[in-house]
Amino acid sequence: MATKMSTTPGSDERVAELGFIRSFFRRPEVGALIGALVVWVFFAIVAPENWLTLNGVARILDSSSTLGIMAVAVALLMISGEFDLSAGVMTGTTGIIAGLLATMLDFNIWVAMLIALIFALIVGYLNGLLVIKTGLPSFIVTLATFFILRGANVGVTRLVTNQVRVSGIDESAGFFVARTLFNTEISIFGVDFRTSIIWWILITVVASWLLLRTKYGSWIFATGGDAVAARNVGVPSHRVKIALFMTTATAAWMVGMMNDLRLRSAVASQGIGQEFIYIIAAVIGGCLLTGGYGSAIGASLGALIFGMVRVGIVFAGWDTDWFFSFLGVMLLVAVVVNNFTRKRAEAVTAAVAKTSSDEEAS
Repeated sequence: MATKMSTTPGSDERVAELGFIRSFFRRPEVGALIGALVVWVFFAIVAPENWLTLNGVARILDSSSTLGIMAVAVALLMISGEFDLSAGVMTGTTGIIAGLLATMLDFNIWVAMLIALIFALIVGYLNGLLVIKTGLPSFIVTLATFFILRGANVGVTRLVTNQVRVSGIDESAGFFVARTLFNTEISIFGVDFRTSIIWWILITVVASWLLLRTKYGSWIFATGGDAVAARNVGVPSHRVKIALFMTTATAAWMVGMMNDLRLRSAVASQGIGQEFIYIIAAVIGGCLLTGGYGSAIGASLGALIFGMVRVGIVFAGWDTDWFFSFLGVMLLVAVVVNNFTRKRAEAVTAAVAKTSSDEEAS
């Protein structure tokens, strides 16, 4: 199909109109949106008695919310061309820090949470700084951080409490106010929805606005596309990457606090292995492993697909062991769809550029 050119009087004839369909399929989150619709319809057919209810919706969103918060932060970092394999264990580390301070030292929960946040920001900063200064792949740097934090979580918790669990967090001052803000229930038509869902939606909206409507968002895409070229035109790519590592750590802190406040306890093994789930959700949502391409909305849709599959398998009465097999299939399909979408977007962009050039020449 030939590209339609604008013929409106007074308009710039070099500006091509792609049309709704082409513009729609250029978006990186399209594959995730289609996948989410397919999964929803599938489980609506397989388990309609539970799936098509308000309680079913609450279960799906609850399962997706904290994963979605992390997936959005990880997606921003991936768009800049980096990974953070310590993101999962950081949720456990911050939870352990806040829990130990609140229970063993009788800190107000808000003070304990603040100290945990400062720790997360420092680790995020050091991750970014080491990646920049050493030139090592972020995969290696953050994998080392993962092992350090994983060992410290178990070692410190066992040393202080003689077990790998911190209990009694709900006895600290300020606990219930913090729980109301971060992770409590809101009843809608008699069904309880978690406030973590509101945080997930808010963070997705802010991240999307940042990526698509601000100069900083352009810096993120430019840094992931070609960091050297970006620096040559004045983009502070080093600062962008460090800030995004700190953003991922902050998101991990938030999820860690949500888990503490919901469960009233912290476990040393919390979050281990989840870092790959965050990355896969971002990839399903349209992020490329090579950076420079992706979407915050797509990452949220990837998390939503995870939530639907987790809950749908239970509703259907299937063996939950099959979840990870389904996860692998989703990853392969997502990578294929993302590559196809990106190539189509590049082809359309090239066609528009060529048509505009020909029109200008004539």
